[in-house]
Amino acid sequence: MNKILGVCLVLLVLLWGGEAQAGQLADRLVQFPNWESKPPIMIAEGDLIYPDWMEGTWTVTSTLIEQVAPLAPEVVTPGFESNHRYLNQPMSFLVRFQAVQDATGQSAPTMPTAISDRFLPLKLQGGYGTNSKQTQVYRSDESPIVVADRAFNGLNIAKAYLGDRLVQSVKVDPDSPNRQITLLRTGRQLISVVTGRATETPAPDHFIATEVSNQFFRGTPQPYFNQVETTTAYQRVQSPSLEIEADQVTAVYLSPQDPDYFKALDRPVALYRYRLELLPFRKTGN
Repeated sequence: MNKILGVCLVLLVLLWGGEAQAGQLADRLVQFPNWESKPPIMIAEGDLIYPDWMEGTWTVTSTLIEQVAPLAPEVVTPGFESNHRYLNQPMSFLVRFQAVQDATGQSAPTMPTAISDRFLPLKLQGGYGTNSKQTQVYRSDESPIVVADRAFNGLNIAKAYLGDRLVQSVKVDPDSPNRQITLLRTGRQLISVVTGRATETPAPDHFIATEVSNQFFRGTPQPYFNQVETTTAYQRVQSPSLEIEADQVTAVYLSPQDPDYFKALDRPVALYRYRLELLPFRKTGN
């Protein structure tokens, strides 16, 4: 149980709008692991917009290169010790970032990557081309925008870490991209609600995003609550085959419901640092 819970708490969901003040997120990564508080964020509204160069389907290789329990041995999260087995072990999975329709209702350009017929676009916030304020996730210039396919990404990541036999599905609330649920075949559920986020663009080929989520692990004798921050710095690399590299940190914070909450307050109780490599997905076979 603790192993499954521990893995669920640090799943790399490559899903990330408010703007942080210039350099705050970059400085935060430089200061790792000396994090004494949560990141500067704004309330999450709509979806996170990614740079155009992230559009497409990518094969991700994710490697856990460092994990820290800043308040150990007094406070240690479930599964922290068992997650040592992932250190320096590359994990591979597919993720997708897709262009959605603009505010005029016109179709977005076709993605340049090869995608099989089963890779259908995710229905975002009640449907494309609607006029509801809640459904609008557009740029001010009404050009197509790039967002993460959260259900597709979440399912692939969960299966990579937990296995096909354990993961049943990942569903995103059709009324909000900030609410999703991971269903396990055991009947247990991981419910995640994005509450805040921020982004920075230090350079045209450099994008940093952070997102904070409330997580609720349900279906156990004692339900478990916490908060998870994922801060990622993406860098486009100019090479013969277009490639993206990233530095990612997942931080776990205790919720006020946790009996150890006042020992930690806004300090993280677990930190995981990953090195990511994204290569364009190439469909093979028929």
